Amino acid sequence: MSSSPLNLTLTLSLLLTFLSPLLTDAHRCSQGFITEMNKINVTQNCRRKALSLGVQFGWNFDQKSRQLDIAFGSRLDTETGWLAWGVNPQGLRMVGTRALIGIRQHNGSLEWDKYNITDDTKRGCRLLPSDDIGLDVRNFSFVYWEGIDYYVVLATIFLPHEYNYSRTNVVWQVGEAVAGRTPLVHSKSLNHFDAAETIDLVSEKVISYSAHNQRRLRTTHGILNIVGWGTLLPVGVIFARYFKKFPMEWEWWFRFHVMCQTAGYILGTIGWIIGIWLGNASKYYCFRTHRILGVLVFTFTTVQMFALRLKPRWSDEYRAYWNMYHHALGYAMLTLISINMFEGIKIMEPNHAWKWAYIGVLGALGVVAISFEIYTWIKFIFVKAPAKTIRESGSIDKNEPRLDGLT
Repeated sequence: MSSSPLNLTLTLSLLLTFLSPLLTDAHRCSQGFITEMNKINVTQNCRRKALSLGVQFGWNFDQKSRQLDIAFGSRLDTETGWLAWGVNPQGLRMVGTRALIGIRQHNGSLEWDKYNITDDTKRGCRLLPSDDIGLDVRNFSFVYWEGIDYYVVLATIFLPHEYNYSRTNVVWQVGEAVAGRTPLVHSKSLNHFDAAETIDLVSEKVISYSAHNQRRLRTTHGILNIVGWGTLLPVGVIFARYFKKFPMEWEWWFRFHVMCQTAGYILGTIGWIIGIWLGNASKYYCFRTHRILGVLVFTFTTVQMFALRLKPRWSDEYRAYWNMYHHALGYAMLTLISINMFEGIKIMEPNHAWKWAYIGVLGALGVVAISFEIYTWIKFIFVKAPAKTIRESGSIDKNEPRLDGLT
C-alpha cells in the first residue's frame, strides 16, 4: 500500500523531467515581429515570453553610450487595454519599477506616458503619470503594428551608471481596464505576477527569471493535489458508500477504502507541502484564499485519517454519533477540495488545460457516483431485503473487515 504512492510520485517526477523543455518560457520572437523591428532598426536581440502574457521584447544596446532602444509589444484583445515595460534597480518586482506605459482608450486612440510604480500603487492608490522617473527617455511612443495585430511600446533610453547592464531587472505587464490616463489593476494570475526577469542586455542571457525555477514545482503541486485529494479521496468515498453490497456483498470494500484514502492523503500532503513552500517563496504576492482553503483541507483530511486508530467499536454507545460526524466531515472535505481546486486553477489562467482536466475528473467521478446511487435506490425500492435479515445484521457497517486491529 505504501509503495503505490511512491511509484506514482516517481512517475510524475520523470514525466515532469521529460516535459521540462516544454515549460521553458524564453523563445525567439516571431518572424512577423522581427520583420517589423527591422523597419525601425531594432534588430540586435529579441525574446518572446510565450507563457507570460505572450509579449515580445526586442532591443539594441550600446555599451559605450549606454543607449538602449526597445520595442515591446503584445496583442490587446479587449476594447480598452494597456501595455507596460520598465526597469527596476531594486529587484524583480513591481514596486520600484520605472515604467513606460501605453494605453488604448475606448475610442481607439493611443496614449503613452512615464510612471513611477510605488508602494502606494500596490496598495491601490491611483497611478498617475510622472515627468521624472530617473531615466533619460527619448523617442517614446505607443503604436499599432497592423500587419501582426500588435500594440508596441517604442523608446530610446539612456541607462544611468547605477544600472548594471549585465544584470538588468526588466518588468512588464498587460492589463485591460483604464480610467483616463491611469491603467487599472491587472488580473491576479501567476502569469501576471511572473512578468519579470534579470537579463544581460549585451549577451541576451537570462540571469534570473522570477518563475523559471518554480514552474516545475507548481506543476508538481497541481498534479499531486488533483490525483491525491481530487481523485483518490473521492474514489475512497465511493468504495465506502456503494461497495458494501454492490453488486454483491464484497468483503474487500473497506481495505480498498483505506488504501485510496491513505494514498490520496500521502500524495495530497506532499502537494500541500510544496504549495506552502511556493507560497513562502513568493516574496511579493500571496494567494490568500487558496492558502487558507488548502490549510483547511489538510486539517480535515488529517482528522479523517485519525479514524484508522481512533474509530470506536460497535459496542461503544457513541458509535452512531461518530459515524454521523465522520460522514459529514468527509462530504464537507470533498466540497472544500473541489472549491480549492478551482481556486488554484483560476490562479493558473489563462492556461485552461488544468480546468478542463479537473472538470474531466469530476465528470467521471460524478457519472460513477450517480450510476451507483440510482442502482442503490432501485435496489432499495424494488428489491427490499427481508426485515429479519436487517434485524439480524443490525447495520451493514457491522460487517466491516478488520484491518490489522484498526477497527
